[in-house]
Parts: sequence; C-alpha cells; structure tokens
Amino acid sequence: MKTMSLVVPCYNEEPTIEIFYNTVEKVLADNPEAFNDITTEYVFVNDGSSDDTLTVLRNLNAAHPDTVHYVSFSRNFGKEAGLLAGLQHTIGDYVAVMDVDLQDPPSLLPKMLAMIETGDYDCIGTMRENRAGEPFIRSFLSRSFYSVVNKISKVQIIPNARDYRLMTRQMVDAILELPEYNRFSKGIFNWVGFRTTYLKFENQPRSAGETHWSMLQLFSYSVDAIVDFSDVPLKIATLTGGLLSAASIISIFVVIIRKLLFNNSVGGWASLVTIFLFIGGIQLFCLGIIGNYIGKIYIESKHRPHYIVQEKK
Repeated sequence: MKTMSLVVPCYNEEPTIEIFYNTVEKVLADNPEAFNDITTEYVFVNDGSSDDTLTVLRNLNAAHPDTVHYVSFSRNFGKEAGLLAGLQHTIGDYVAVMDVDLQDPPSLLPKMLAMIETGDYDCIGTMRENRAGEPFIRSFLSRSFYSVVNKISKVQIIPNARDYRLMTRQMVDAILELPEYNRFSKGIFNWVGFRTTYLKFENQPRSAGETHWSMLQLFSYSVDAIVDFSDVPLKIATLTGGLLSAASIISIFVVIIRKLLFNNSVGGWASLVTIFLFIGGIQLFCLGIIGNYIGKIYIESKHRPHYIVQEKK
C-alpha cells in the first residue's frame, strides 16, 4: 500500500484548518475507488502563527495521531521555509503541496492521483484559468512578473500556476537536494525537470479569513524570484554602464571639437546638473542591482538553517 502525504503550510490560519481537513476527508470518502490502495498523511507546518493555529493542530493531532502530524516553527520564517519543512517531514510515495484556505481545491486530488499512477508523469501541477475576484492591479502585476521572469530566465514558469501539485517521491527527493537558502519554489519545481502536466481550475475564494500577502510582500517575493533564477539584471547594469561610458567619451570629444572650431565651451549649468543627476541615478540603480546579488551571497554564506523547529508531532 502506498502513502500520499499532504504538505499544508499555515500562518495564522486558525479558522481554516478544520474546514480544510474535513473537506479533504470528504473527498477521500467520496472517492474510495481512487484511494483504495492509498493511505493519507497530513503534514501541517505552523509558520510562527500568532493566533491559535498551533492549538488547533495539537487538537487535530490528538484526535488523529496516526495520520495528522505537524511541525511548529520557533518564529515566522516565511512561506518557502514552510514548504521546505513540509517536504522534509513527509514519508509518502506521492507528495502534494496545498494551501489550507481551500483556494487549492481538494476535489482535484482523485484525478491528480489517477494521472500520476499511470507512470506517464512525475508531477501533476495546477493552474488557474482566470483571476476572477482578484483586484485588477494585482492581476496586472502578476502577469507582468511572469512576462518579465520568463524572458530573462532559462527556467520557464507557467503563468497562473499554483504551488498546488502532486509529485512522486523521486521528484521530491530531487527538490530536497537543492540546499540554497534563498528559495523560490515555483522556479525550483521547474528547474529540477521531470515530466509535468497541468490541470486547470476556476479561481476559488478563501474558505475563511483573509490573505496574509500584501502588495509590498508580493513585490519583494517577485524580486527574489528574478534574482534567484536570472543574472540578466547584472548584465543590464553592465550594459548600461558601458553605454553611458561610451556616451561620456563622445561628449568629451564634442566639447573639445567645439572649443577648437568655435572657440566656445558648452554653456548652461542646468544641462550640466541634469546630466550629473541622470548619471548618478543610473549608477545608484546599477549599484542597487549588484547589492541585491551581493546580499543574497552574504545570506547564503552564513549557512544558517532555513527554519528552527520548536515542536512537532
């Protein structure tokens, strides 16, 4: 008999956990033919929640000690640390990554399992058909991010793809071999390769509570993704510096020739100050790009753990 592990990161998700568990259990019960030879384990990861998420997980584990397990961090380490911890604590032949708010519909699990058991695929991913109900600006920025990252990165990321996916143990083990501290799971899932196909579904509302992702956090996450999977920004900084240097050399010759031929120099302090400000701004922009990469190297060089476990069952 094979085991399917469900990795479920949680951050201040007290009202959604039991709803999630009951919904998944109903899907399992309603599809006995799909899960006939499959046992299921839940691996919840409490990412330093400040509400009663841990209490709910303790109670759920006490009621179902053989199937429900949890890992609780000493503080909030972020989504990527939660995903990594969940994958590291699974034992399943198949491993699914899911959001606890039910925006990843558990009703897809039977079809995902049937497809992966054919042996034709190593990963069954999911993607939203649309972003109905999402603010326009958020949808626009998301589309822009995917457009940019896919143009400058060798690793292609499917637009509207979710972290929600079912993977074989071989693929999960390959993901866990990547030791980097700065992680972007959507990119890592694609970087390791393996045979992957995607199922589409309609955008789902949260079962309860509110999203914990602000626009600023999403922007920061997007920048991290670009830096983690592309060195094109560094090349842009180098190219910009080279072009400005060439332009400055040409400007010097123009000034000299003007002086020799017309016996006058370039006048106008306003134009001079504007040029200085422009070049200074470009320099700071390029230094910011380089500094971002150096900062990532600095963090990696510390070799700190991705997370610290305070409690687990």
